[in-house]
Amino acid sequence: MSARLPVRLAGAFLAVLAVGTLASLVTVRVLAPQLFDRRMGMSNGRMMGGQFGASGTRDAMISALNQSLLVGALIAAAIAGVVAIVLARGVLRPLDQVRAAAQLIAAGRYDVRVAPPGEPEMAALAEDVNTLAAALAGTEARRMQLLGEVAHEMRTPLTGLSGYVEGMVDGVFRADEPTLTAMTEDLRRLRRLADDLSALSRSDEGRLELALAPIDLADVVRRTCDRLAPQLAERGVQLDVRAPGPLPVTADTDRIGQVLTNLLTNAARATGAGTVTVLAAGSGGAATVSVADHGVGLAPADLERVFERFYRVPGAARGEGSGIGLTIARGIARAHGGDLVARSAGPGQGATFTLMLPSA
Repeated sequence: MSARLPVRLAGAFLAVLAVGTLASLVTVRVLAPQLFDRRMGMSNGRMMGGQFGASGTRDAMISALNQSLLVGALIAAAIAGVVAIVLARGVLRPLDQVRAAAQLIAAGRYDVRVAPPGEPEMAALAEDVNTLAAALAGTEARRMQLLGEVAHEMRTPLTGLSGYVEGMVDGVFRADEPTLTAMTEDLRRLRRLADDLSALSRSDEGRLELALAPIDLADVVRRTCDRLAPQLAERGVQLDVRAPGPLPVTADTDRIGQVLTNLLTNAARATGAGTVTVLAAGSGGAATVSVADHGVGLAPADLERVFERFYRVPGAARGEGSGIGLTIARGIARAHGGDLVARSAGPGQGATFTLMLPSA
């Protein structure tokens, strides 16, 4: 395994210092005697005339040392500079590769990957850049998929509206109550899709508007179930509500009601005809609401995917929803500091969706 980056940098500094010191010593060792001899030779005349004594010899030695040290320092600086440049290029080369990859990723080249260098720190940085590129690629793929799915969801009601309008123009349909009712249903579906997409956008961007206030979650559960009970009864679905209170939480009543409505509607759609159990309880500093059905159930791989935009469980009937209700519901739960999770024993064995909120 390669040495860690701090060790390599310290080693590079020590190497530069050692090279500079060695160059200085060698230079002084080679030049000092020659300069001293030259200095002494130039002073031979003064020595014969009695003008050059012990102090002159000392001055000649100091002058030779000063000159040799100056030359040695210049040579050492030049050699150390070259060594430092070579070592720095070796250390900075991986950073240049990461920088180049980051620029390509910023330009939309999400398929770019950085080859991990030998240094553990640089390898970790390269791995983070590769992870970022993969995440951006996944986001872009989901964005394109979302555009296609939105177009598909809009195409069905628009096709119906177009058919009715063309039929009335050609005299095939009359502008009577059944025709206008069918057109109104298509318009309502388009409006619901637009509202859901707007809510989804605000949820993804963390811009959900919450009117937080102390509420009794059990009371919200009972009131929501009472409101939906007649509508669900028409489908043959009975609600078994167990919501003893109080369950104090700080939440937005309307938003929590929106989540519960989505869970109950989905449970009724999955069950077809039967009983949906709603259980509200509090434990461990959290208030929970579980909605359990006895419908088509979920495979282990679908427990998280059901919260993805427009995901449909394989084999499930295509409902009248927009396909992003659970995505919005989880976003609302998490905006409250809670979560929304799914459990199921497997296909055909029903599913349980649990809303969790922090207790007040």
